[in-house]
Amino acid sequence: MIRTILAAILIIFFFIVTIPVLFILWIIGLINMKVHDVISYGIMKIAFSIILFVCGAKVSVEGIDNIPKDKPVLYVGNHRSYFDIIVLYRYVVGPTGFIAKKEFRKVPVLGHWISCLHGIFLDRKDIKAGLKTILEAIENVKTKGISYSIFPEGTRNHEKEMLPFKEGSMKIATKSGCPIVPVAMTHMDDLLENHMPFIKGTNVSIRFGEPIYTDQLSKDELKFLGAKVRDKIQLMIDDMQ
Repeated sequence: MIRTILAAILIIFFFIVTIPVLFILWIIGLINMKVHDVISYGIMKIAFSIILFVCGAKVSVEGIDNIPKDKPVLYVGNHRSYFDIIVLYRYVVGPTGFIAKKEFRKVPVLGHWISCLHGIFLDRKDIKAGLKTILEAIENVKTKGISYSIFPEGTRNHEKEMLPFKEGSMKIATKSGCPIVPVAMTHMDDLLENHMPFIKGTNVSIRFGEPIYTDQLSKDELKFLGAKVRDKIQLMIDDMQ
Protein backbone atom coordinates (compact mmCIF):
# COMPACT_ATOMS: atom_id res chain seq x y z
CA MET A 1 0.00 0.00 0.00
CA ILE A 2 2.76 2.46 0.97
CA ARG A 3 4.70 1.82 -2.25
CA THR A 4 1.54 2.38 -4.30
CA ILE A 5 0.82 5.70 -2.59
CA LEU A 6 4.43 6.89 -2.88
CA ALA A 7 4.59 5.93 -6.57
CA ALA A 8 1.32 7.78 -7.29
CA ILE A 9 2.55 10.90 -5.48
CA LEU A 10 5.88 10.75 -7.29
CA ILE A 11 4.28 10.45 -10.74
CA ILE A 12 1.85 13.31 -10.08
CA PHE A 13 4.70 15.46 -8.72
CA PHE A 14 6.82 14.70 -11.79
CA PHE A 15 4.06 15.64 -14.21
CA ILE A 16 3.37 18.95 -12.43
CA VAL A 17 7.01 19.96 -11.99
CA THR A 18 8.01 19.12 -15.56
CA ILE A 19 5.33 21.22 -17.29
CA PRO A 20 7.70 24.23 -17.56
CA VAL A 21 10.56 21.82 -18.32
CA LEU A 22 8.73 20.59 -21.42
CA PHE A 23 8.40 24.19 -22.63
CA ILE A 24 12.11 24.81 -22.09
CA LEU A 25 12.97 21.57 -23.91
CA TRP A 26 10.78 22.64 -26.82
CA ILE A 27 12.76 25.87 -27.14
CA ILE A 28 16.08 23.99 -26.87
CA GLY A 29 14.89 21.60 -29.59
CA LEU A 30 14.36 24.51 -31.97
CA ILE A 31 18.00 25.47 -31.48
CA ASN A 32 19.82 22.15 -31.05
CA MET A 33 17.99 18.82 -31.13
CA LYS A 34 21.01 16.84 -29.92
CA VAL A 35 21.18 18.90 -26.73
CA HIS A 36 17.40 18.51 -26.38
CA ASP A 37 17.72 14.71 -26.60
CA VAL A 38 20.60 14.51 -24.11
CA ILE A 39 18.67 16.54 -21.52
CA SER A 40 15.24 14.95 -22.05
CA TYR A 41 16.52 11.36 -21.98
CA GLY A 42 18.72 12.18 -18.99
CA ILE A 43 15.68 13.49 -17.10
CA MET A 44 13.63 10.44 -18.02
CA LYS A 45 16.32 7.94 -17.03
CA ILE A 46 16.64 9.61 -13.61
CA ALA A 47 12.86 9.69 -13.18
CA PHE A 48 12.49 6.02 -14.13
CA SER A 49 15.33 5.04 -11.78
CA ILE A 50 13.58 6.81 -8.89
CA ILE A 51 10.24 5.19 -9.75
CA LEU A 52 11.80 1.72 -9.81
CA PHE A 53 13.51 2.37 -6.47
CA VAL A 54 10.29 3.58 -4.83
CA CYS A 55 8.39 0.59 -6.24
CA GLY A 56 10.99 -1.82 -4.85
CA ALA A 57 12.02 -3.20 -8.23
CA LYS A 58 15.41 -4.87 -8.06
CA VAL A 59 16.51 -5.13 -11.67
CA SER A 60 18.92 -7.74 -12.98
CA VAL A 61 20.23 -6.70 -16.41
CA GLU A 62 22.21 -8.78 -18.89
CA GLY A 63 23.55 -8.25 -22.39
CA ILE A 64 24.06 -4.47 -22.38
CA ASP A 65 27.17 -5.04 -24.48
CA ASN A 66 24.98 -6.57 -27.21
CA ILE A 67 23.48 -3.14 -27.99
CA PRO A 68 25.30 -1.46 -30.92
CA LYS A 69 26.64 1.92 -29.75
CA ASP A 70 27.25 3.51 -33.15
CA LYS A 71 23.84 3.20 -34.82
CA PRO A 72 20.10 3.27 -34.08
CA VAL A 73 18.41 -0.06 -33.39
CA LEU A 74 14.95 -1.57 -33.08
CA TYR A 75 14.40 -3.00 -29.60
CA VAL A 76 11.83 -5.80 -29.79
CA GLY A 77 10.51 -7.15 -26.50
CA ASN A 78 7.85 -9.25 -24.84
CA HIS A 79 5.09 -7.32 -23.09
CA ARG A 80 3.96 -8.32 -19.58
CA SER A 81 3.49 -5.09 -17.66
CA TYR A 82 3.14 -1.32 -17.63
CA PHE A 83 6.60 -1.41 -16.07
CA ASP A 84 8.17 -2.90 -19.22
CA ILE A 85 8.79 0.49 -20.80
CA ILE A 86 10.15 1.93 -17.54
CA VAL A 87 12.69 -0.84 -17.09
CA LEU A 88 13.62 -0.93 -20.77
CA TYR A 89 14.18 2.82 -21.00
CA ARG A 90 16.44 2.73 -17.98
CA TYR A 91 19.00 0.81 -20.06
CA VAL A 92 18.55 1.74 -23.73
CA VAL A 93 21.45 3.44 -25.50
CA GLY A 94 20.91 6.79 -27.20
CA PRO A 95 17.66 8.56 -28.16
CA THR A 96 14.89 5.97 -28.27
CA GLY A 97 11.25 6.47 -29.16
CA PHE A 98 8.40 4.02 -28.84
CA ILE A 99 5.06 3.32 -30.44
CA ALA A 100 2.22 4.33 -28.11
CA LYS A 101 -1.54 3.91 -28.34
CA LYS A 102 -3.16 7.02 -29.82
CA GLU A 103 -5.21 7.44 -26.63
CA PHE A 104 -2.06 8.53 -24.77
CA ARG A 105 -1.77 11.60 -27.00
CA LYS A 106 -4.70 13.17 -25.13
CA VAL A 107 -3.31 12.48 -21.63
CA PRO A 108 -2.10 15.80 -20.17
CA VAL A 109 1.70 16.09 -19.86
CA LEU A 110 2.22 12.36 -20.58
CA GLY A 111 1.34 12.84 -24.24
CA HIS A 112 3.79 15.73 -24.47
CA TRP A 113 6.57 13.68 -22.86
CA ILE A 114 5.99 10.83 -25.31
CA SER A 115 6.33 13.26 -28.21
CA CYS A 116 9.37 14.87 -26.56
CA LEU A 117 11.04 11.44 -26.53
CA HIS A 118 10.31 10.89 -30.25
CA GLY A 119 7.37 8.61 -29.47
CA ILE A 120 4.77 8.03 -32.18
CA PHE A 121 1.07 7.43 -31.64
CA LEU A 122 -0.60 4.43 -33.28
CA ASP A 123 -4.26 4.01 -34.18
CA ARG A 124 -4.67 0.23 -34.05
CA LYS A 125 -8.09 0.34 -35.70
CA ASP A 126 -6.99 2.36 -38.74
CA ILE A 127 -4.72 0.34 -41.06
CA LYS A 128 -3.84 3.37 -43.18
CA ALA A 129 -2.91 5.45 -40.13
CA GLY A 130 -0.94 2.49 -38.76
CA LEU A 131 1.12 2.33 -41.95
CA LYS A 132 1.78 6.06 -41.68
CA THR A 133 3.07 5.54 -38.14
CA ILE A 134 5.49 2.83 -39.28
CA LEU A 135 6.72 5.03 -42.14
CA GLU A 136 7.31 7.91 -39.71
CA ALA A 137 9.37 5.64 -37.46
CA ILE A 138 11.40 4.42 -40.45
CA GLU A 139 12.10 8.02 -41.50
CA ASN A 140 13.19 8.97 -37.96
CA VAL A 141 15.59 6.03 -37.82
CA LYS A 142 17.12 6.87 -41.21
CA THR A 143 17.34 10.67 -40.95
CA LYS A 144 17.53 11.40 -37.21
CA GLY A 145 19.28 8.29 -35.88
CA ILE A 146 16.44 7.56 -33.44
CA SER A 147 16.13 4.02 -32.10
CA TYR A 148 12.67 2.58 -31.41
CA SER A 149 11.27 0.04 -29.01
CA ILE A 150 8.21 -2.04 -29.85
CA PHE A 151 6.15 -4.83 -28.29
CA PRO A 152 4.84 -6.76 -31.32
CA GLU A 153 2.49 -8.97 -29.28
CA GLY A 154 0.20 -5.94 -29.43
CA THR A 155 -1.01 -6.23 -25.84
CA ARG A 156 0.17 -7.27 -22.40
CA ASN A 157 0.42 -11.04 -22.09
CA HIS A 158 0.81 -12.91 -18.80
CA GLU A 159 1.10 -16.43 -20.19
CA LYS A 160 4.36 -18.40 -20.43
CA GLU A 161 4.15 -18.51 -24.21
CA MET A 162 4.34 -15.25 -26.12
CA LEU A 163 1.58 -14.23 -28.52
CA PRO A 164 2.30 -14.18 -32.28
CA PHE A 165 4.13 -11.05 -33.42
CA LYS A 166 2.66 -8.45 -35.76
CA GLU A 167 4.93 -8.90 -38.78
CA GLY A 168 4.33 -5.36 -40.04
CA SER A 169 6.22 -3.83 -37.13
CA MET A 170 9.45 -5.47 -38.34
CA LYS A 171 9.42 -3.14 -41.36
CA ILE A 172 10.96 -0.46 -39.14
CA ALA A 173 14.13 -2.55 -39.22
CA THR A 174 13.95 -3.99 -42.74
CA LYS A 175 13.19 -0.67 -44.44
CA SER A 176 15.61 1.46 -42.40
CA GLY A 177 18.42 -1.09 -42.28
CA CYS A 178 18.83 -0.85 -38.50
CA PRO A 179 19.63 -4.00 -36.49
CA ILE A 180 17.06 -5.65 -34.24
CA VAL A 181 17.93 -6.14 -30.56
CA PRO A 182 15.75 -8.85 -28.98
CA VAL A 183 14.73 -8.00 -25.40
CA ALA A 184 13.43 -10.53 -22.88
CA MET A 185 11.84 -9.43 -19.60
CA THR A 186 10.62 -11.63 -16.77
CA HIS A 187 8.58 -11.16 -13.56
CA MET A 188 7.55 -7.63 -14.56
CA ASP A 189 3.90 -8.35 -13.81
CA ASP A 190 4.85 -9.32 -10.25
CA LEU A 191 5.30 -5.60 -9.60
CA LEU A 192 1.68 -4.66 -10.30
CA GLU A 193 -0.55 -6.70 -12.60
CA ASN A 194 -0.59 -9.90 -10.53
CA HIS A 195 -2.07 -8.01 -7.56
CA MET A 196 -3.69 -4.89 -8.99
CA PRO A 197 -4.00 -2.15 -7.89
CA PHE A 198 -1.16 -2.53 -5.39
CA ILE A 199 2.56 -2.32 -6.17
CA LYS A 200 4.83 -4.85 -4.50
CA GLY A 201 8.62 -4.90 -4.57
CA THR A 202 10.19 -7.84 -6.37
CA ASN A 203 13.14 -8.99 -8.48
CA VAL A 204 12.77 -8.45 -12.21
CA SER A 205 15.09 -9.33 -15.08
CA ILE A 206 15.86 -7.89 -18.50
CA ARG A 207 18.20 -9.41 -21.07
CA PHE A 208 19.37 -7.86 -24.36
CA GLY A 209 20.11 -10.51 -26.97
CA GLU A 210 22.62 -10.44 -29.79
CA PRO A 211 21.56 -8.07 -32.59
CA ILE A 212 19.94 -9.40 -35.74
CA TYR A 213 21.16 -7.70 -38.92
CA THR A 214 18.36 -7.91 -41.46
CA ASP A 215 20.68 -7.33 -44.43
CA GLN A 216 22.32 -10.67 -43.61
CA LEU A 217 19.07 -12.66 -43.72
CA SER A 218 17.65 -14.66 -46.61
CA LYS A 219 14.35 -13.76 -48.29
CA ASP A 220 12.58 -16.60 -46.47
CA GLU A 221 13.93 -15.41 -43.11
CA LEU A 222 12.80 -11.86 -43.85
CA LYS A 223 9.35 -13.08 -44.82
CA PHE A 224 8.83 -14.54 -41.35
CA LEU A 225 11.10 -12.17 -39.45
CA GLY A 226 8.56 -11.54 -36.69
CA ALA A 227 8.31 -15.26 -35.95
CA LYS A 228 12.11 -15.56 -35.99
CA VAL A 229 12.55 -12.74 -33.48
CA ARG A 230 9.70 -14.05 -31.33
CA ASP A 231 11.28 -17.51 -31.14
CA LYS A 232 14.60 -16.00 -30.11
CA ILE A 233 13.01 -13.96 -27.33
CA GLN A 234 11.01 -16.97 -26.15
CA LEU A 235 14.22 -18.99 -25.83
CA MET A 236 15.74 -16.16 -23.79
CA ILE A 237 12.70 -16.03 -21.51
CA ASP A 238 12.73 -19.81 -20.97
CA ASP A 239 16.43 -19.63 -20.09
CA MET A 240 15.80 -16.84 -17.56
CA GLN A 241 13.00 -18.61 -15.68
